[in-house]
Amino acid sequence: MCSEINYGGRVTDDKDRRLINNLLESFINENVLMEGYQFSDSGVYKVAEGETIKDYQDYIKGLPIVPNPEIFGLHENADITCDLGETNSLFATVLSIQPRVGGGTGLSREEVVSKLAQEILDKTPPVFDTDEVYKKYPTRHDESMNTVLNQECLRYNSLLAIMKVSLQNGIKALKGLVVMSPDLEAVTSNLFDNIVPELWAGKAYPSLKPLSSWVTDLIERVTFIQNWIEKGNPACYWISGFFFPQAFLTGTLQNFARKMLFSIDTVSFSFRVMDTLTDAVPDGPTDGCYIRRLYLEGGRWDYAAHVLDESRPKELYTEMPIIWLKPEQNRIKQEFGKQHRPAGAMRLSWTGSRSWSRPDSLSLSLTLTHSELCVHAGIYSTPVYK
Repeated sequence: MCSEINYGGRVTDDKDRRLINNLLESFINENVLMEGYQFSDSGVYKVAEGETIKDYQDYIKGLPIVPNPEIFGLHENADITCDLGETNSLFATVLSIQPRVGGGTGLSREEVVSKLAQEILDKTPPVFDTDEVYKKYPTRHDESMNTVLNQECLRYNSLLAIMKVSLQNGIKALKGLVVMSPDLEAVTSNLFDNIVPELWAGKAYPSLKPLSSWVTDLIERVTFIQNWIEKGNPACYWISGFFFPQAFLTGTLQNFARKMLFSIDTVSFSFRVMDTLTDAVPDGPTDGCYIRRLYLEGGRWDYAAHVLDESRPKELYTEMPIIWLKPEQNRIKQEFGKQHRPAGAMRLSWTGSRSWSRPDSLSLSLTLTHSELCVHAGIYSTPVYK
């Protein structure tokens, strides 16, 4: 009753309700009536033993002042994640109130911003020659990846163009050569604070990286697309390197459906973790595609047992092995056994996150539909199957 009927807005769907049910199983069960029953593995939280009120008061006073994550069914790494969030919030506040006028003998604010803007401008790759790309990869009925590539080039060109123009004009405005417009002022302020300017973010892919890491990531993404143009379709695709991964996933299904003469509505992905392969895999699969650079938060891949397992201490993020997205017609969703106890929340993400449930074999049939895998930068956590 406690978990099935709830109020307050915290529980919004059946996954939240399932999580609460699993958490409460540790507290509401027949074993709590037994002497010495432990609510957590460490034994710190257990059924109090005593005969007088003072005995119970002493036990309560002996509990940690700051509750450990284990009492909430979470991994010990949850403390690190919480502390990181508070630290980032503190630093963001400090940055927002720092003075905008330089002092002393160091570089002035304008000089710092001009130098940084010039460095980023020098690193920014040139826009793609879309006409040449289209000539080399024309629209074809049997190869949807050509269309995906052309669309990616157009999207990246839009971002690269606005970056170059705003950086060039920002440098000129700081020198007094052009008028400092509100947009340029916002860009220069963001550069000084190491934040991705909103003018760029409006044309960019979802990302939580600070400016310095964001620029490095952008260069790597453009290099991935450039290598595709020069060397042909990669054997293993960097899924988070796409500006719009939904188009890539749909294109993969289209290629299979057109090849096998199936209706696209009847085709969906099955998933297999290829933990024996490396990023240097020479050839892609006959059907579907290999993808890489997906990361787990709150879990890790066990290469020996070929299953998802709990995170190691102080290891917040781990990279998943190569995953084979294998199209199948009329795929039957596999059912997995009930979870015995929660071990926190596991999320799989490329730029955001999405929940994955633990499989029981190397042939990984995940509980995600195609539309769920297409969710870009969505946050959705479920308990780990253990």
